[in-house]
Amino acid sequence: MSITRLDAIARRLGFKQFEAGAFLLKFPHVFEIFEHPVQRILYCRLTRKAVMQIQQEKQALEEQIPDAVMRIRKFLMLSNNGRVRLEHIRIARIDFGLPEDFEYSVILKNPDIFRLFDAKDTRNKYIELVEKDPSLGVCAIERLREKEYRERGIDAENIRFSFIVNFPPGFKIGKYFKIAVWKWQRLPYWSPYEDVSGYDLRSFEAQKRMEKRGVAMIHEILSLTVEKKLTLERIAHFRMAMDLPKKLKDFLLQHQGIFYISTRGNHGKLHTIFLREAYKKGDLVEPNDLYLARRKLSELILLSPRKANIDRELGSFRRDKDEDERKRIRRDYVENSCEGFMVGDKLETNEGGENGVDSDSCVGVGSEGDEQDVSDVESDAGSHSSDSSTESEGNNDAEDIHISKRRI
Repeated sequence: MSITRLDAIARRLGFKQFEAGAFLLKFPHVFEIFEHPVQRILYCRLTRKAVMQIQQEKQALEEQIPDAVMRIRKFLMLSNNGRVRLEHIRIARIDFGLPEDFEYSVILKNPDIFRLFDAKDTRNKYIELVEKDPSLGVCAIERLREKEYRERGIDAENIRFSFIVNFPPGFKIGKYFKIAVWKWQRLPYWSPYEDVSGYDLRSFEAQKRMEKRGVAMIHEILSLTVEKKLTLERIAHFRMAMDLPKKLKDFLLQHQGIFYISTRGNHGKLHTIFLREAYKKGDLVEPNDLYLARRKLSELILLSPRKANIDRELGSFRRDKDEDERKRIRRDYVENSCEGFMVGDKLETNEGGENGVDSDSCVGVGSEGDEQDVSDVESDAGSHSSDSSTESEGNNDAEDIHISKRRI
C-alpha cells in the first residue's frame, strides 16, 4: 500500500493526520517502507519475518479448530439458557481461538452441535447449544484439585471447594485475613455448569455460595481462552447470561490471589484479567501452538528500532563480505584458468616446433627426390638430343652425297 493511500485512510484506522507513517517507523521489524521502482513513490509492506509469523499463527489457528469447537460448547453450557449472542462471541473470538469466519467454519459447519437463530423481539443473532453433554460439565479447577490431591495427598475436605491462591509480592496477610480465607476456601458452592434456577437464593448462605460460584464462573471462562486471559470489558458482555456480579472490577479485586488485573493499554483504561495459576514468570505454564505463534509475533513487534538498524548493518556487512568472497573466488578461478591456458599454449608451441622440424625434414627429403628426378629428366633429355643430333648429321651427309652425284 502506498503511503499516500495510508494517510488518506488514517482516520478510519484511528490515526491522526500524518501519524500513520510515524507509526510504521516505530516497528521496523514488522513494516518495511520502500520506493516503488517505476512510480517512484513510497510504499509500505510487511517484512519477511512478520509474514512468516502471521502464516504460522494462521496455520496454528486452523489446526486447533476442533479444540475451539469444544471451547464454545463448554462456554454455551455456562450460560443460563444455553445461548449467547453471536456478536459477543465475535468480539471475543481471538481470545477463544476462533477464525474470522467462525460463523460458517464452526457454527454452521456443525449443525448437530450448534444452532444459529434470530431473536423474535430484536434482530440479534444467537448461538444455541442443540444438546448438552454432561461429560463436558467438569471445571478446570476440579481437574486441578484432583491432580493436587493425587500428587500431594492433601486432605480431601480442605481441597474439595478450594482454589489455588497466590498473592502478589508485598501483599500483607494478617491473622484475621488468613482465617477469613481459610473459611472461604471450605465454603461449598454450586458448579458453574449446574442449573441454579430452581434454588432459593434469598438466604445469606445462598448469596455466599453464589458469590463463590461467580469466582468459579470467571475462573472457568478464563480457562477456556487460549492465553488464559480476557479483558474486563469483554467479560462484562456475558454478565447477564451467566449471572455475574454487577461491579466486576471491585468483585475481582477482592480475589487478587486468584486473578491478576492489568491496566496496561489504552492509557490505563483497558483492564485485562489474568488467571494467576496459569502463569509462571510471565509465561504460560501449559502453552499451546497458537499461544507460541502469537508470542513470537508480539516479541517481533516489541523489538526496538535500534536492533533493526543493527540487523541492517550486519546484513550489509555480510553482503559486503560475501561479495568480497565471491570476487576472491572469481579472481582465483580466473588466475587458475589463465595458468591452464598458458601451459596449454606452451604445449602447443612445443608441438608446433617439432612439427616444423618434421616438415622441414620432409621438405628436404622431397627436394632430394625432386633433384634426382630432375637429373634423370635432364639425362634423358641429353640422350634424346644427342640422338637427334646424330640423326641430323646423318641426314646432312646423305644430302651432300646426293648433291655430288648430280654434279657428276
